[in-house]
Amino acid sequence: MIEFVDGNRITLLRSGVEYFPALEAEINAARREIRLETYIFEDDATGRSIAGALMRAAGRGVATHVMVDGYGSQDLDRALVREMRAAGVRFLVYRPNISPWTLRRTRLRRLHRKIAVVDARIAFVGGINVVDDTDAPGGTPPRFDYAVRVEGPLVAKIHPEAKRLWARASAIQFRARWPHAGRIERPVEFRGGQRAAFVVRDNIAHRRDIEQAYLEAIGRSKSEILVANAYFFPGITFRHALMEAAARGVRVALLLQGRVEYVLQHYASRALYGAFLDAGIEIYEYHRSFLHAKVAVVDGRWATVGSSNIDPYSLLLAREANVVIEDDGFAGELRESLVGAIAEGARQVRRESWRDQPWTTRFFTWSCYGLARFLTGVFAYGRAEEFT
Repeated sequence: MIEFVDGNRITLLRSGVEYFPALEAEINAARREIRLETYIFEDDATGRSIAGALMRAAGRGVATHVMVDGYGSQDLDRALVREMRAAGVRFLVYRPNISPWTLRRTRLRRLHRKIAVVDARIAFVGGINVVDDTDAPGGTPPRFDYAVRVEGPLVAKIHPEAKRLWARASAIQFRARWPHAGRIERPVEFRGGQRAAFVVRDNIAHRRDIEQAYLEAIGRSKSEILVANAYFFPGITFRHALMEAAARGVRVALLLQGRVEYVLQHYASRALYGAFLDAGIEIYEYHRSFLHAKVAVVDGRWATVGSSNIDPYSLLLAREANVVIEDDGFAGELRESLVGAIAEGARQVRRESWRDQPWTTRFFTWSCYGLARFLTGVFAYGRAEEFT
């Protein structure tokens, strides 16, 4: 059950260009505690800048916690980790030492969410990793991605979730000897007029919460569904929900990855294009830069921003976090941004041209789809039937 709370101020942040300055400013202003979770933390200019702010905060006596994923951040320079720890930053790796060659399902139970909480007062949630936004200075435009800055009662939902995961991971790794940060009690303060919910996915009590939030919004939709998703490989239930919405006259538009970043995911998802196009769903592929967004707007009223893709990895295995906002102003702002991205950086996939593809392309696409289904069955045994 999704629990909405009123009285929030949710600020949309477009790409790392807006996100990193906002995050670093709050880290610099922190007085008592910082909690940062990220899938990827790179030793690049962005990573060094954020690490520097974290080390300065720890030097001021702020209880500074950083948790990265053992797979996503496996290439992080150990010298930077030692530097942060020496400065007083409490640094944890979530599920370290998982072999990339094992076929155990736990291999893909990763920390994929991106959360930061400062002084139990301000929170950030989204899809942006701590990594440089562009491939080369002056080259590719920033990755197309979003995060939100959260103020108000919703922070009281986000902060305990970050504390719980830290406590669990540190206990498993026998790092409970770290001094306790102290309990931060903050009164519920209303900061705005927005209604929002914090929704997570884990492998215990919240296995389908993010997916269910999407399905409920899609099921209620009356006029428009606009989804931007980097890795879009939905299961049967999700696909049927979109097709049924299109059948009852709802405009359904998908903004998907146009550049090839990961070959298997890219071509496996394209195998579903034909069914979507036949159902009257619009598909746009974003080519201006790499699309990394995981957002949606429904009926210009309901919106979500977070870390969860619509694929087996995010919906069945990884730890994810999204914020869902029911507010005309926020949804309208996000929708305007997505419409602008479609106009400036995307190409529509037409049903006629899709049908005219050479057989070699079709064969490769369906081969990737078959392999992706097989891997879903291997790594997500109990729910594999959802992704057929």
